[in-house]
Amino acid sequence: MKKIAIALVLALLLPIFAGCESGQGYIPTGNGLADAVLPTEQTQEAPGLDQEQSRFYTLAYYADQGFNPYLCNALNNRMLFSLLYQGLFSVDRNYNAVPILCERFTVSEDLTEFTFYLEDATFSDGTYLRAEDVVASLEYARESDIYEGRFDKIDEIRVVSESAILIETDIPYENLPLLLDIPIVKASQVELPTPVGTGPYAITNTAAGLTLQLRGNWWCKAELPIRDVSIPLFPAENAAQIRDEFEFSDLGLSISDPGAASYAEYRCDYELWEIESGLLVFLCCNTESKVFSNDKVRAALTYAIDRTSILQKCYNGFGMTTTLAVSPNSPFFDRGLGAQGTYAPEKFRQAVKEEGLLGSEVVLLVNKSDSVRVQAARMIVDMLEEAGLVVTLEDWSTPYYKQKLTTDEYDLYLGQTKLSPTMDLSQFFAPYGALSYADLDDASCYSMATEALENSGNFYGLHQLIQADGQLVPVLFRTYGVYAKRGQVGQLNPARDNVFFYTLGKTLQEVMTIETALD
Repeated sequence: MKKIAIALVLALLLPIFAGCESGQGYIPTGNGLADAVLPTEQTQEAPGLDQEQSRFYTLAYYADQGFNPYLCNALNNRMLFSLLYQGLFSVDRNYNAVPILCERFTVSEDLTEFTFYLEDATFSDGTYLRAEDVVASLEYARESDIYEGRFDKIDEIRVVSESAILIETDIPYENLPLLLDIPIVKASQVELPTPVGTGPYAITNTAAGLTLQLRGNWWCKAELPIRDVSIPLFPAENAAQIRDEFEFSDLGLSISDPGAASYAEYRCDYELWEIESGLLVFLCCNTESKVFSNDKVRAALTYAIDRTSILQKCYNGFGMTTTLAVSPNSPFFDRGLGAQGTYAPEKFRQAVKEEGLLGSEVVLLVNKSDSVRVQAARMIVDMLEEAGLVVTLEDWSTPYYKQKLTTDEYDLYLGQTKLSPTMDLSQFFAPYGALSYADLDDASCYSMATEALENSGNFYGLHQLIQADGQLVPVLFRTYGVYAKRGQVGQLNPARDNVFFYTLGKTLQEVMTIETALD
């Protein structure tokens, strides 16, 4: 979503149309970083680009984090990934899967076998994309902390032919393509700090430092939001340094997390976009609690939470309040259901009083390592005490916090998790699920969470059940801020995990075929 902060609307710039020819490109060194090369006709000027239009502003990165998309979590590095790498699909800001490296695909009638056929794409070193590259990339992503949760329902990934792969799921998975925006790199380079990709830019090593170089040999045509031939990269050490470089030097665009303790506030003239992070902040009740084992009190807890105040005071206004465990931008979000359970503290106070629980002692658990979440927890303590409870806040560092979650020595906890683009909630309710603390595992909820993945029309019933039960209480979805100097970039249309979002002009419906079983 786009916000205008201090600045006016971006000036609309003509997009670049990059060529479709394949070419030699750059030869990677042993550490995965391209060697410095002299510009050629292909590297210096892409088709359709007037060299005088290039702006030569800089972008920031953390030098110690590298550019491996499966290992690097640094926001400014990951911002560059949408220029360096491509996935089978990308995901737009309205949670629609958009074909990129997938030329077409077929899916079995029972929605458990997906065969993806690849575009005739090339990496930045001039070699062609092969099915083995896609399989190796996805299998390596399966083992990474960043993407592993997306593979929970995926049984097998294998090569079908040189240009096709098969993915089998253990349930019918209606929206599997939403999970496949995972960057694809060369099979032999999945562990390198800077593997080569199929995106419009490549990283080169020059005498002045690292540079993003526009590929004159890019394999496809697309309207890009930036069009600079060469973009120097600034090695940064912290968020404040990036902010200062943006305000006082040549840094033209940056991304920041206003919900992090390290956030440095931007104070100059800028244009601002908010993009989703997928991070859900939520409360979870322990059903062994004297107070929250009570169905009426637990179901009324949502009314006690002033989500708007928490968003503004703790997260600098960057986020979206929600009473449902689904992004308000997702097609799975029901606005009528989402309007229920909003702040009405008298309802929770009345429930506590009617159940004879005034003055009851409650322990709220929170991760001390996240100082912003601790601040939010303190606000929730005040909200609960206004309803007549006596609340103790226990903040523990990460190892002890996780250990405490496995006990019954608390009444509720304030947690955070990153949901996949399919808004999969099954790990909250699965037996021994990764998020099923506080005895949250429940056969009925788990079944409904699985059914929602099989058919997204079932999301309504799942969220209705969660809302009525009250054990899982969503608070807000966090967002990141993308800051740009006016006129430094073209018309950005950023999406989750994809600041420089672009399409190839194809839709999911155009490339999908459902195979009908023969009688």
